[in-house]
Amino acid sequence: MTTDHGFLADCRARLAFDLLANTWNAVLVWALRDGPSRPGELRERIGGISPKVLTETLRRLQSDGLVERRAYAGSPPRVEYTLTGLGRTLLEPIEAFGAWAFEHGEDVMAARDRAEATGHGRD
Repeated sequence: MTTDHGFLADCRARLAFDLLANTWNAVLVWALRDGPSRPGELRERIGGISPKVLTETLRRLQSDGLVERRAYAGSPPRVEYTLTGLGRTLLEPIEAFGAWAFEHGEDVMAARDRAEATGHGRD
């Protein structure tokens, strides 16, 4: 997987984990998989994300080179976001992680319930 030892600040594996650590990063990448979308469309598709968090996340993904912003002149002006080629490379790992969650999610929730019942829940 990597020749980096540990998860140092400049470790490439840590970069990948950091990208997926923010819940909204993976959700937005996945929401953009079918093509360009306007911010309102993304909010409807995703649900539960505020306009502010959506904008912050899109800007972060844009600065990481994963998303491209396209502004169109007109009345009213409109903006669309689309995945870059680099952003599309994340779809397979996100899909694999989602498949893992689908297969093992109940096991994780059961373990959490057991830990909470014994007073060893997450803080």
